[in-house]
Amino acid sequence: MIQKSTTLTIDGAEVAFTEGETLYEVAQRARRPIPTLCYDPRLEPFGSCRLCVVQVEGVRNPVASCTTPAAAGMVVHTSTEAIEHHRTTLLELVVSENRQVDVDPLRGYASQELTTLVDRYQARTGRFAGAQSGTSHSEDDNPFILRDYDLCISCNRCVRVCAEREGDYAIAAGGRGFQKQITTEFDSILKDSSCTFCGQCVQTCPTGALADKKALRAADIEEPIEKTRSVCPYCGVGCAVDLMTKGEQLVGIQPAMDGPANEGALCVKGQFAFDFVQHRDRLKQPLVRGVDGQLHETDWDTALDRAAEGFRQVADKHGRHAIYGVASGRTPSEADYCMQKFIRRGYGTHYIDNCSRA
Repeated sequence: MIQKSTTLTIDGAEVAFTEGETLYEVAQRARRPIPTLCYDPRLEPFGSCRLCVVQVEGVRNPVASCTTPAAAGMVVHTSTEAIEHHRTTLLELVVSENRQVDVDPLRGYASQELTTLVDRYQARTGRFAGAQSGTSHSEDDNPFILRDYDLCISCNRCVRVCAEREGDYAIAAGGRGFQKQITTEFDSILKDSSCTFCGQCVQTCPTGALADKKALRAADIEEPIEKTRSVCPYCGVGCAVDLMTKGEQLVGIQPAMDGPANEGALCVKGQFAFDFVQHRDRLKQPLVRGVDGQLHETDWDTALDRAAEGFRQVADKHGRHAIYGVASGRTPSEADYCMQKFIRRGYGTHYIDNCSRA
């Protein structure tokens, strides 16, 4: 079915849109930035933070742009004086309930969103200081996710990404008002819930209330954080990741939100299993066994020659069916092709398999 394209006016500019788009989506394409704290483009619009409200001519009250469908002929104002005042006040109220605004960017991909907006709207006035909401779950001893709910603003992004993207439904919002809390079934620790430790809740949290425990181990390293785009090595899916480093040390991994294979998702291994990179036992040079029966470091030419000779001796002594190949589940298809050629053409046997059985 062909979707019809029509136009509306945003801040004096005529903009084309497609049926089904929201005002927020249209404004984003038109480079009219609208602030939000509860919005994640991967999730269904929620409309809870009310920062994204805009004024539509002919409509009495401002509307949430993330949940309002675009309609032909609409005249929209995204940043009137009244709306900007409304946003500043909302941010002041949000900040008044939190222990702190400034958090380490190592906490997660979206952890700086609140800080950025508070600074943009100069909302550090403190005029609503008083009671604070959220109680941190410090007794949860899992090694991956810090549950620092003193920083929670009840945007529900973590709950929604767990349900909508992962289908785990491991966490939910319980209570009301200042007693509202992100919790698990029976208020248990994450290891006793259906949580798979994919880290999606961490990466969507706009305040760092849910944080990457492993990355925060490097908080005291006085080096700037650098990100390098790479591909997760754990399976053949090809999830895009951003490797976070400080100097020569890998300190954390964040999913690439624009990754074509994963679109911001990772499994527990892709998100947290990177300690092997800097482990003291990791091999950095090829090893060959000497006449003393011990393994010794050598160069690649020597190691490859030794391996080739070993294959030749086995084939000569036991025949071609004594050769068996097992391909890694981490390798790309080109490497798998070379592996099967090596076994089938090189030794005339079909004894080749792979380890991707899970």
